[in-house]
Amino acid sequence: MFAQLSLGLLAATVAQAAATLPSRFCGTEIADSAVVQAESFFSENAVQLNSSLTGELAAAPLNVYWHVVSRDSTLSGGNIPDSQIAASISVLNAAYVGTGLSFVLAATDRTVNSGWFSSAAPSTSQQTAMKNALRKGGAADLNVYSVGFTSGSGAGLLGYATFPSSYRATNKDDGVVLLYSSVPGGTATNYNQGDTLTHEVGHWVGLYHTFQGGCAAPGDYVDDTAPEANPVYGCPASSTSCGSPDPFHNFMDYTYDSCMYEFTAGQVVRLQQQVATYRGITF
Repeated sequence: MFAQLSLGLLAATVAQAAATLPSRFCGTEIADSAVVQAESFFSENAVQLNSSLTGELAAAPLNVYWHVVSRDSTLSGGNIPDSQIAASISVLNAAYVGTGLSFVLAATDRTVNSGWFSSAAPSTSQQTAMKNALRKGGAADLNVYSVGFTSGSGAGLLGYATFPSSYRATNKDDGVVLLYSSVPGGTATNYNQGDTLTHEVGHWVGLYHTFQGGCAAPGDYVDDTAPEANPVYGCPASSTSCGSPDPFHNFMDYTYDSCMYEFTAGQVVRLQQQVATYRGITF
C-alpha cells in the first residue's frame, strides 16, 4: 500500500524561487483516492496519545542534518553560512513551540555539485543521487537539503517535502528540500524569514495544506482549521471562503512568511499522532 501511496504523497512542492517571488505555490496534487486510502490506514493504526496531555507532550529534540548543496563556494552559488543555518533552526523551534516537537542541528555538510543544485526536484535522477549520497539517520531524523532550483522540472520551486506515511516505502527520499535563499536573511523577497522550512516540515510531520479538499469535508483532516476553497497569497487584511474566514495566518497556507504565525490545537494532535505512528517518535 505504501508503494502505491508514495507517488501521490511523496512531495509537497512550493513554487517561485526567483529573487522577487510574487506568490507561494505548491505543486503537489494528491488524488482524492490516495488521500482516502492513506487516511483510512492512519485511522486504523494511529498511535493513541494521552488526550488530557496532548499539546503538553514533548518528544526528545529531533536531529537535523543540513546538507548545503551549492553550485560553487559563493553565497550566490548556494553556499549559505552556518549563521543562516543556525537562524533557520531557531525560526523552526519558535514556530513549533507548543507542538511537543523541537529540533537540534546535529551536523552540517557541504557539497559542490552544480547538477544537484540546479536540477534536484521530486522524482528526478538528480534528487535520487543527492539523497542517496547524503541522507543520514532514520525515520525520526530530519534531513534538509538547500539547493538552487534553477533548471529542469524543479525550476522556480521554493521547497518540497515528504510525508511520514511514505517513509516505509521510500525512506531514502525522506526529508525537506528548500531554496537556499529562503533562509533567514536570504534574498527570496517575502519568503526569506525561514518559514519555507516551517511549512515544509509541517508536511514532514504529517500536515496537509489548510486548503486541502477545498470546502468539502473532511478537508485537511483537522477539525479546527476552517475549510478553505483556495490558497491565500500575500498577506491580505481579510479573506473569506466556504462561508468562514480563511486560516491564512496558518503555517500551512501560502501567505508571505511575515503573515504566517500559527498551528492550531487540532494540527498539534495530528502531527503528534503522525510522527508517533510513522516515525516512532515518543512523547
